[in-house]
Amino acid sequence: MQHLIFYSFASILLFTSMMVIIVRNPVRAALCLVLSFFTSAAIWLFLEAEFLAITLVLVYVGAVMVLFLFVVMMLDIAETPLQEGFTRYFHVGIFVAFVITIEMIAVLGASHFGLGILPSPIEHPEGYSNTKALGRLLYTIYVYPFEISAVILTVAIVAAITLTLRKKKRKTQDPADQIKVCREDRIRIVKMSVASPQKDNEEVES
Repeated sequence: MQHLIFYSFASILLFTSMMVIIVRNPVRAALCLVLSFFTSAAIWLFLEAEFLAITLVLVYVGAVMVLFLFVVMMLDIAETPLQEGFTRYFHVGIFVAFVITIEMIAVLGASHFGLGILPSPIEHPEGYSNTKALGRLLYTIYVYPFEISAVILTVAIVAAITLTLRKKKRKTQDPADQIKVCREDRIRIVKMSVASPQKDNEEVES
């Protein structure tokens, strides 16, 4: 029964992953990506990686993909140019996909990731905490790669914001100047003479 459920989720994951790159409608592609994330989380539950599964659902599905879906729906991308580009570079895409498939088979083949090299996960006792084990590895053995990756991501975010705002003229406001403003600086009262309606009618008739 467990094998049947695993192969069912694996088939759904492969199908939705293919639909993400095949479907021409960006909204449908985003929805297929959401389903693939859910399926990946279910497979991680089989591997007793509960923390990673919940993180995948909460972070990617609950935040990133929902935001991406709203952005795609608000942009209202025209499908005609996308279809023209798809047909134009179809043969190039087939060649690239073939090369990637050969590389993935060579790297992820049975000789490198088979059951003899990577056996089935060991069953853990009842009080085993996946989050505790992951935190212990992350903040002891892999603490330096973790901190370096955090610094690299921070630098990338700052660089992206700097490049975006480099050529734009930003309008800034000084709160001190706003507080010093008086009524006479903003409002000017103008007195105008008002003519009576009878005099205007007489001038028109004459």
